[in-house]
Parts: sequence; structure tokens; C-alpha cells
Amino acid sequence: MFEYGLGIIAFAVLGILINAIKILREYERGVVFQLGRFWKVKGPGLIIVIPVVQQIERVDLRVIVMDVPTQDVISKDNVSVKVNAVVYFRVIDPEKAIIQVERYLDAVSQLAQTTLRSELDDMLSERDSLNHDIQAILDRQTDAWGIKVANVEIKHVDLDESMIRAIAAQAEAERQRRAKVIHARGEKQAATELVEAAKTLAAEPNAIQLRYLQTLTEIAGDKSSTIVFPLDLVEKVKKAIS
Repeated sequence: MFEYGLGIIAFAVLGILINAIKILREYERGVVFQLGRFWKVKGPGLIIVIPVVQQIERVDLRVIVMDVPTQDVISKDNVSVKVNAVVYFRVIDPEKAIIQVERYLDAVSQLAQTTLRSELDDMLSERDSLNHDIQAILDRQTDAWGIKVANVEIKHVDLDESMIRAIAAQAEAERQRRAKVIHARGEKQAATELVEAAKTLAAEPNAIQLRYLQTLTEIAGDKSSTIVFPLDLVEKVKKAIS
């Protein structure tokens, strides 16, 4: 009977030892509570956790990729769009991640959704700066949770038909503006060249006559039945004949 009791005790001690031994991987940390109070952060490697007296919460330190669900957003143009994004973050302080917030994964997801909805007024024109702004806001607000937000990327913007028409109209107006500016610059350059040409012709009176004759040659090559002579050239021809 005594040996039977020793066997039971030995088996119980062995079970406690097996249950007390924990192995944490290189990317894991264990937040240990002793009698309900925070004790220390352990790991990685082999650690001992006393059953009943101590409890452990495992925390993954690797970068977590979280897909933010599609959000319905109203832009500054009062157009409804659907946007989704992806958030990259990692736990840098396991103690805060466990103690300061309940279920930090859900907390980051909800915070990312609300921030995405509130910061998307200029989503089309300022997309790069918008990613940075959202990342900065999330990083600042999750710092108290021991979480570092590494990056935020807007993946997809689903535009409404009215928004597509508005963008197309804006692009067409921008193309027309550029065309008018280019045309105006061409007119300005042409006027400058004409002024230089007029100064050159005015310096030599016979040069204008040669220009008249060259113009007549070009008109004659077009097989036109009507030829218009400059009045000044006609007067000079009359004087030459008389």
C-alpha cells in the first residue's frame, strides 16, 4: 500500500514537472502572472511555470499582416467609395500588449477601420501621404499597447459610377487647360518671331519685294484661278512701266 502511494505521488510530481516546463520559440515571449499579478516576461527557450501559482500568456513578436475590411467612405465631393487596406505591425512590449488592452489584435483592427474612415477625404490625390498619415496615427495610438505599426497600404479603392464620371470630367478639363496653355505659348513664340522678321524686312526695302514674289510663286503652284497682288507691288510695277 505504501509503495502504491509513493507511485501515485511520483506520478503526480512527474505530471506537475511536465506541465511546468514550457518551450518558447525565438519569436515568442511569455508574460507570466504569479497569483494574478504580473511577474515578468520570459523567453525564448526553456522556462519553468509553476502550475496553479503561475499562468503564462504567449505573445508573438513577428510582424503581423492584418487585412482591414472594406470601409464605406464619403469623400469631400460627397461621393460614396469603398476602400480596404492592409496594416503591418508587431508587438514590441509584450507586457503592455497583454495588460493594457484586451485582445490587442482585435483592438488594432478596430482602430485601423475607424482611422481609415476618418482620414480618407483626399484618398485619390494624396494617396502616398495618406498611407503615411494613417500609419503615424495608428502608431501613435497603439504605442501605449506596446505595438509598433510598421506600415499601412491602401489596397483597393472601389469607385462609384458618379465618382468615375467626376474624375473623367476633371481629367478632360485638365487636358483642355494644358492644350490652351500650349497653344498660347505657341502664339507668343510665333508673335516674337514675326516681330524679328518684320524688323529684318524693314531694314532692307527690297526684301519685301522678294517676299512678294516668293508668295506669288507658291500661289501659282496651287493651280488657283485667282491671284491676288499686293497693292504696293502693283503701284511699283505701274511706275516701272511708265
